[in-house]
Amino acid sequence: MNFNLMHPAEQIVLLLSRVYQKGLTTTSGGNLSIKDSEGVIWITPSGIDKGSLTASDICKVLPDGTVIGKYKPSVELPFHKLVYATRPDVSAVLHAHPPALVSYSLIRQIPDINIVPTPSEVCGKVGIAGYEVPGSDALANRIVEEIKKGLNVVIMDNHGVITCADNLFEAFKRFETLNFAASIGITSSIIGKPISLTKEQLKIYSTKGQNMLGEFIPKDFSSDERRLRKEMCALIHRSYDQNLFTSTQGTFSVRLDKHSFLITPYGVDRKYIEPEDIVRIEYNWREAGKIPSRSVGLHKLIYDEHPDINAITVAQPRYVMSFGVTHTPLDSRTIPESYIAMRDIAVVPFGTNITDPERISATLSAKSPVILIQNDSVISTGNTLINAFDRLEVAEFTANTVIHAKLVGDIVMISDKEVEDINKAFHLK
Repeated sequence: MNFNLMHPAEQIVLLLSRVYQKGLTTTSGGNLSIKDSEGVIWITPSGIDKGSLTASDICKVLPDGTVIGKYKPSVELPFHKLVYATRPDVSAVLHAHPPALVSYSLIRQIPDINIVPTPSEVCGKVGIAGYEVPGSDALANRIVEEIKKGLNVVIMDNHGVITCADNLFEAFKRFETLNFAASIGITSSIIGKPISLTKEQLKIYSTKGQNMLGEFIPKDFSSDERRLRKEMCALIHRSYDQNLFTSTQGTFSVRLDKHSFLITPYGVDRKYIEPEDIVRIEYNWREAGKIPSRSVGLHKLIYDEHPDINAITVAQPRYVMSFGVTHTPLDSRTIPESYIAMRDIAVVPFGTNITDPERISATLSAKSPVILIQNDSVISTGNTLINAFDRLEVAEFTANTVIHAKLVGDIVMISDKEVEDINKAFHLK
């Protein structure tokens, strides 16, 4: 999907629908706008159901202030206009009220964007604007005080968040990524104290994936490869819809043969990824014209050293990462199904996947098919795509249940004797 070739009104409807479906705004809350190359502002209407908007509902505001459309533009139009007037580099503004970020706005704090590395990379520094009446010039001025500092993300006291960028998808990425960090921050506080990454650790992350691969042009695509590309896309879409992936974070790979595999591309929207976006890797070569996930080197190493592993996922789901950022062990011995799927979940320090990938590969085994990298991600492996995905999904379900159980009582894990019984019954040893 070439998002930037869509009409501004269609872009707004598409992304607002995603915001609403993700539960990050309400029927009446939030507003998006785009300023086109002719200086026209396209903006969501005021008080119209955000769950059923069409392109014809979007308001068109001409440079002279004339409004064209069936409805009145959003009451927040003043701050959209002032942002565009203040920052000529900005062509899109997104404002919404996602629960996690509203929670921070109520305590008038900025979420820690350094508990995992992606938010600081995507969002940059986050500002905070003091409370003013919605739709007022005073609120617009408060926001612009932060925006004119070069910031692209601002939390509004007792209100919500605004993100801006040179295109609407980039503004959405910043919005989604900041909310992701806020969600992890809130959830992780239930089980411990989140630990922030240092500048040195973030610098290590910035070197990830800088190993360049040569290019090759595939001569053909086997029927098996075509099937696997389609299966990968279906599971990537499902991972996004189930909040296991974000629009730009989350990787699948699957083995084709001894020396080749398929992997998710870098920077392509996971919601709409297509089979032709998937990247084939052969030896040390990548499919021409495509950039693979930055974890491609780790995937290759695992496939080279583990002939029994045929699929890998790398993700940052909210509940699992709450254990990752608090450096709290995630025990699979909650219910038999969790233990059977994941066995012993290994934990390694942040940066291991970058500075010592051999340790990751050496840690993987039938007894430890899932690895949690502190402050980074969870890796799940399997003999098929669905097996690796199932382990990722089970890991997130397990983390979710443990966190919620802590809110209501003391957790009783399956005993060592009960684990032995499971091992014998399911031939796990």
